[in-house]
Amino acid sequence: MNLQTFHRTSIFRRFGQTMVLLMVAPLATSRGFAADPPAPPAAGTDVLVFNNGDQLTGKLLRSMAGSVVFHSDMAGDVTVPWDKVKELRTPQQFAVLEKGVKPSRKTPDALVPQGTLTIADQSVQVHTDSGGTTPAIPVKNIDFLIDDATFQSKIKTEPGFFHGWNGTGTFGATIVQATQNTYTFNGAINLVRAIPDVSWLTPRNKTTADFSASYGKITDPSYIQPATVGPPPTPATFVPENTVKTSIYHADAERDEYVSDRVYYLGAVAFDHNFSQSLDLQQIYGGGVGWTIIKQPQQTLDLKALVQYERQSFINALPGEDQNLIGSTFSAAYVRHLPKGLLFSQQVAYIPAWNNLHAYSVNELNTFSIPAYKRLSVTLGTLDSYLNNPAIALPPTKRNSFQFTAGVTYAFK
Repeated sequence: MNLQTFHRTSIFRRFGQTMVLLMVAPLATSRGFAADPPAPPAAGTDVLVFNNGDQLTGKLLRSMAGSVVFHSDMAGDVTVPWDKVKELRTPQQFAVLEKGVKPSRKTPDALVPQGTLTIADQSVQVHTDSGGTTPAIPVKNIDFLIDDATFQSKIKTEPGFFHGWNGTGTFGATIVQATQNTYTFNGAINLVRAIPDVSWLTPRNKTTADFSASYGKITDPSYIQPATVGPPPTPATFVPENTVKTSIYHADAERDEYVSDRVYYLGAVAFDHNFSQSLDLQQIYGGGVGWTIIKQPQQTLDLKALVQYERQSFINALPGEDQNLIGSTFSAAYVRHLPKGLLFSQQVAYIPAWNNLHAYSVNELNTFSIPAYKRLSVTLGTLDSYLNNPAIALPPTKRNSFQFTAGVTYAFK
């Protein structure tokens, strides 16, 4: 065999070997010879199996509102309806809350099964620490699955007073410098502390504190009124600077102690100042009852009735205008969560006095918040207050005061 024939033979041999490899490789892969089986999930990892056989590995966070919330390192937090879940394997311990069960510190353990879970075929079994296994619970009968650490901390721990506060702060301003100088500022702080701070436990107490203020000033500069030649002639006259001021603020605090999921008794204080109505300070100290008549994820409505002592002090009051009153407050507070993060709230209060039927007032507060960026939102608000017994003043004091505010709101936790 000469050199040229040897080269041709080597080329054909290599070509044949390559073709054999190309034909055998798919067959080997299909029979499992070339591909290694997938590695089993690491110990302690939860596995979520869908009805179509797909799987997610990660950590079961909780279940609520007919869905499972599952965290995957690849997909983040995923919410999956129960009817899409074939099986869920987890070594974690959970508390199972069936529909209608609102646990408290006094709730028997039998009503809240706790332990590791077997979840398959649209049912859940709980394996307790004592070695027992509960009968299968259909997932449609379950309100919440809560990890055991969270459940124990929320139900057994009474947080300190400075723990658990949430709220918002709002600020707006208008400044004009021209022939007239105008300054207008408005702001509000709203704080709330609900214990416990989760919806799956029976509420124990709630503390709220609110402060809002609106201040404005318009200043006309001083000037010289020129002399006139008459008839009759008048000398030059100095006109002093003139200032018109508005000042309105409101502050209140309330403590609610729940006797059931929706009924509570409360204590409240409130302070109001309204320069436009010659009201120097109105103080209210009272107590009463409240009822959450609507309690839904999208909306709530609370009705309250109080008996109270009320003190009214007026600016430059004449004898007998300041009032010491025994009265009541009947109020309603409505909150509505709208699509795309919009929020509407309304508060209406009627405040009669029983020892002076002429001394009553009515207040209505409306706010509408529009999300802007992360925790920032734009808030529009109106405050309409009616005072039936304002002090006598010149110019005559109007009984009704209305203000519209706009500002930027920051939500904090």
